[in-house]
Amino acid sequence: MSDIWTVMESPVGEILIRSDGTAITEIAFSPFETPVEGRSDDAPILTDARAQLSRYFAGELTEFDLPLRPSGTEFQRRVWAALTAIPFGTTASYGQIAVQIGMTPSASRAVGLANGRNPIAIVVPCHRVVGANGKLVGYAGGLDRKRHLLKLEDTALV
Repeated sequence: MSDIWTVMESPVGEILIRSDGTAITEIAFSPFETPVEGRSDDAPILTDARAQLSRYFAGELTEFDLPLRPSGTEFQRRVWAALTAIPFGTTASYGQIAVQIGMTPSASRAVGLANGRNPIAIVVPCHRVVGANGKLVGYAGGLDRKRHLLKLEDTALV
């Protein structure tokens, strides 16, 4: 099946959800480039993704159950897999993620770069990654969105 997509409103602005028809391949914050073809608001995979995201924003969902197929290097996919293991309402540092995937904490910069290239925002929770000192640092969606998502998850900000 070819690439399909939809857009939904959220408390953090419009969100683009893209799928290959069997798995989610992208969830992006606005501003995003709207594809010319393939809008499919009624496709089951996209309807399910919108429903789960809506429940997440309503505080009714803490764990997503969606098939995911992010496109990236092997290293990036390892980092993104580690992100999905960060529990709702908690955070981890870039160094902790590096250790979790079998590297030293000094690989935190590489983890940060992979984190910033995460194509599936929110569901692959890159917003839960903070600096070594617990401070909010870097977020492709912007720090205001990161703060909003962490607040939604009731995470204590430092």
